[in-house]
Amino acid sequence: MKCYVIFSPHCSPCDIKELLCSSSNIARNTAILLIDSEGAMISIDPTMPKEDMFQNVLSQVAEQFSRAFRINELKTEVTNRLAMLEKRVELEGLKVVEIEKCKNDLKKLRDEMTSRGGVRVNCNCKYNFTDDGKKLSPRRDVPSYPKYTLSQETIEALKKPTFDVWHWEHNEMLSCLEYMYHDLGLVKEFNINPITLKRWLLGIQENYRDNPFHNFRHCFCVSQMMYGMIHLCNLQERLTMTDMCILMTAAVCHDLDHPGYNNTYQINARTELAVRYNDISPLENHHCAVAFQIISMPECNIFANVEPDSFKQIRQAIITLILATDMARHGEILDSFKQKVDNFDFTNEEHVKCLKMVLIKCCDISNEVRPTEVAEPWVDCLLEEYFIQSDREKSEGLPVAPFMDRDKVTKPTAQIGFIKFVLIPMFETVMKLFPQIEEIMVQPLRDSRDHYEELKQIDDAISGLVSRMQIRRCKFQKG
Repeated sequence: MKCYVIFSPHCSPCDIKELLCSSSNIARNTAILLIDSEGAMISIDPTMPKEDMFQNVLSQVAEQFSRAFRINELKTEVTNRLAMLEKRVELEGLKVVEIEKCKNDLKKLRDEMTSRGGVRVNCNCKYNFTDDGKKLSPRRDVPSYPKYTLSQETIEALKKPTFDVWHWEHNEMLSCLEYMYHDLGLVKEFNINPITLKRWLLGIQENYRDNPFHNFRHCFCVSQMMYGMIHLCNLQERLTMTDMCILMTAAVCHDLDHPGYNNTYQINARTELAVRYNDISPLENHHCAVAFQIISMPECNIFANVEPDSFKQIRQAIITLILATDMARHGEILDSFKQKVDNFDFTNEEHVKCLKMVLIKCCDISNEVRPTEVAEPWVDCLLEEYFIQSDREKSEGLPVAPFMDRDKVTKPTAQIGFIKFVLIPMFETVMKLFPQIEEIMVQPLRDSRDHYEELKQIDDAISGLVSRMQIRRCKFQKG
């Protein structure tokens, strides 16, 4: 028997339940479930539509969850971040395939160098590429030195000869060098991969030895002075970007793998370097060779995107500048510049080439341009390196230069002649072309000369007093 119950849509659920209980003669506390012909439960609430009830409920719940968790926004954000990361990986050249290829190339090169090293003749004081476990590449596969954000104060100080190079750790100096290449526009101009620049700088640092003077801090010192002179002399307006790159790169590489013993020792001791380069600037030739050994490695090749003809030009110019740092050629190079400076022509290639040689010479021996508290520790470092060499020369029966003999030289005597007859004449010649350097570079040299002359007078006075006292003592003892 079918039973039909009709009720108004305005009835409450309680009214409907009351009607059903009364018509069915059951207790009012009985639980009542309404089921349709297909067995689906029907809401007892007449105000709720019977069809699509659960679909509506689920839609509302889904909408609330979506609103709560911002699923769509998250999807968009994740997609955008992934795209950015992929682009960054591609730009920085960190694809796994490329890294593995670099590692394989590096391993082959190291194996080849090791096999070559095994056939070299061993004799005293040979400075090979593989000496002391030295490597021509960064010891870290991916650059890991921290990225320092330079303050505006540091950025401005970097452009001045007064910059204090003693306050910086190696990682900080690497970051400063990296900044210089970016600031001068070299990274953009030569399309240098930023990661390759980092690897190259690490390779440079790894191949400076821990000598008292000729070390990575000296490399940074010379490079920072070059960067400062570029700004001070407005060279960016007068020279090409290629010239800027040559000047900076030559400065960075100019003393690579310096063994701490000068050319005179190399030649007199007949070292492998002297034999290899026929006694002609053996150290400077070695610095060039190491520089381009590093650049020849794919992961360190900052000139990878330079056309072959342009690279050949850059390479030759860098070699020319590094060879110019041999002090045996000082007079020759300065005389050549003096002949050109009064009628200097920035469009003349030979004039510009000579200027660049003089600039790297200025930067290489520019410590006395800096404030006394910065410059004087370098004198101590240089004398220490000189004394180590002269002690060895004495032990090996080789000639000893008086200015390197710990028994004959003092700090004032070491500096006065060098400042008066080498530094001041060279910087005053450069001053003819760039008058703006007088106050900030030439005058400090004059002050330094006066400082050491005063120290020498004091030393002479003390020595004279000691001598007179000794003479009096001898007379007193005899009397």
